[in-house]
Amino acid sequence: DNLLGISWVDSSWIPILNNGSVLDYFSERSNPFYDRTCNNEVVKMQRMTLDHLNQMVGVEYILLHAQEPILFIIRKQQRQSPTQVIPLADYYIIAGVIYQAPDLGSVINSRVLTAVHGIQSAFEEAMSYCRYHPSKGYWWHFKDQEEREKTKPKAKKKEEPSSIFQRQRVDALLLDLRQKFPPRFVQQKPGEKPIPVDQIKKEPEPVPEPVKPEEKETVKNAQSAGAKGPPEKRMRLQ
Repeated sequence: DNLLGISWVDSSWIPILNNGSVLDYFSERSNPFYDRTCNNEVVKMQRMTLDHLNQMVGVEYILLHAQEPILFIIRKQQRQSPTQVIPLADYYIIAGVIYQAPDLGSVINSRVLTAVHGIQSAFEEAMSYCRYHPSKGYWWHFKDQEEREKTKPKAKKKEEPSSIFQRQRVDALLLDLRQKFPPRFVQQKPGEKPIPVDQIKKEPEPVPEPVKPEEKETVKNAQSAGAKGPPEKRMRLQ
């Protein structure tokens, strides 16, 4: 069973924890981290001191580090001889709560899983903003960008004045289109319904009145007089 995710504590032992009692606290039967088949249990049942552990072979627990009254580190190890041991696991006690220290493989596995999960979440979120259209291709569509564009005041673009060549060219094109495709409907006043061109009544042109010959002569005389100017004054002889 994986014991890295659990902890154990007995509040009655917390006030009396020290270097001499921490192993007794760890050897409580309700402690899931304690192995009852260890050499410590044999020494305890035979009422021997912990120094006899060096002469035995098997699993044992020792106090590796102590920082009273808050921190204690206990190691589980396999003793093969009085001078040769193999570490199996470490346990640390903080304020009376016992935890199992993770091994290097568990630490690397946890960090790799955390990194992979973060990368996968980032890819999924990035894919949710990706858009594609056959005419446009791929682009990014962010929600924050929409909110910024809504709140951002739109700057009015200054319209550049058209050149004379552009105006003349456009007028020529419009005149050519008007001649090729004459209008079928005409709206005489704004807001009125357009009327077909065929239904519009053309006003008759005024007939010029006949001019009498006498009036023609008077008009000609007036025009000739105006063209010649006033008569010159002559000096009188005495």
